[in-house]
This record gives sequence, structure tokens and C-alpha cells, in this order.
Amino acid sequence: MHEMSLAMAAIDLAAEQATQRGFTKVTALWLEVGSFSCVDPDTIAFCFEAAAKGTVAQGAQLHFQHQAAEAWCYDCNQTVTLTERGQACPECGGYKLRVAQGDSLRITDIEVS
Repeated sequence: MHEMSLAMAAIDLAAEQATQRGFTKVTALWLEVGSFSCVDPDTIAFCFEAAAKGTVAQGAQLHFQHQAAEAWCYDCNQTVTLTERGQACPECGGYKLRVAQGDSLRITDIEVS
């Protein structure tokens, strides 16, 4: 379950940013979850709640923003939206694709008090 290490890293980063700016509490965190990131939002929320106990992020609300996977097709020279890994280009049927977005997890916003 890699979600625990991801949740802990998000807490560490949010706590560091909050304390550097003189805040004592992280009240909310927005995470952008790519559809190819292999991250389950429910699992990371569970892990976040457990890992945040005793930290400045305890009780913080998690908000998820989902990002569709997009890839560049070298066969038809277009950016296309993909729904699953290994999928052919929906425009030309080619398989020469490079994922351009949607394979990551990132913090987009932090709310502090």
C-alpha cells in the first residue's frame, strides 16, 4: 500500500510549508490525482487521517481533483485523452503514445490557519 507513504509525504510537505510561513494548523489539502497515477483516493484519505494524528495536519480536510490522462500520439501528431493504460490512440489506432499528463499525484493547494 504505497498510499501510506504518499500520505505521509503530503503531510510533511504541507506541515513544512505551513510552519515556514508562521501557521500552526493545516486545515485542508487539495490533491490532484491523475487517472493513471495508480492512487486510490479512498485509500489515501484513510492513510492521511491515520498519519496526520499528532501533526499540524490532524483533522485537515482532503479534497480530490481528478485529472484525465492525456498522451501525445507520434503516429497522428495529436494530443488524445486515454481511459486506460495500453489503449490505442482513439484517433488513429496507433500505439506510439507518450503520456503527457494524468500519471501523477500532486498537491495543488494548502489551507492553513
